[in-house]
Amino acid sequence: MKVVLDTNVLVSAILSNGPPSVIVDLMANGKLIPFYNDPIIEEYWNVLHRPKFNFLDKQIDLLLDTIVKTGVAIDISVSNAIKMTHEDDSKFYYTAKAAKAFLITGNIKHYPKESFIVTPSEFLRTHNGGVRKV
Repeated sequence: MKVVLDTNVLVSAILSNGPPSVIVDLMANGKLIPFYNDPIIEEYWNVLHRPKFNFLDKQIDLLLDTIVKTGVAIDISVSNAIKMTHEDDSKFYYTAKAAKAFLITGNIKHYPKESFIVTPSEFLRTHNGGVRKV
C-alpha cells in the first residue's frame, strides 16, 4: 500500500508508541511503501535534527535509510492550484496525488479535505479493516 508520510508522523513515531510508530513499523516491515522526493527527505532531515527534539543521529539515519530503501522516489511538480494553510506542505500533497497514495498526517487541517488525506489513527482503522489500495 502506497503512503506519503508528513514529517509530524515521523516525529511522533520517535516520541511515542502511538499510531505513528505503528505506521513506521508497518513501513519498516514492507507492509507500506513510502513515496518521497528530495524536498521531502530534506524536510525530514532538517526537522528531525532540530535541537528541541534531541533525537540521536543514529535514530534519524535509520529512519531515513528505511524510507529510502523501502520507498519509491517520485518527481513531482508543485502547483499553486490548491491553496495550503502551510505552503511547505504542498510537497506532501502533490507527491501523494502523483503516487495515488494515502497522505498520512497529524495536521489534517493543513490540507484540503480529500479522501486520501488521513490521520494516523484513521489510516490504521481503515487499514486494519482492509483499506482499498489507492
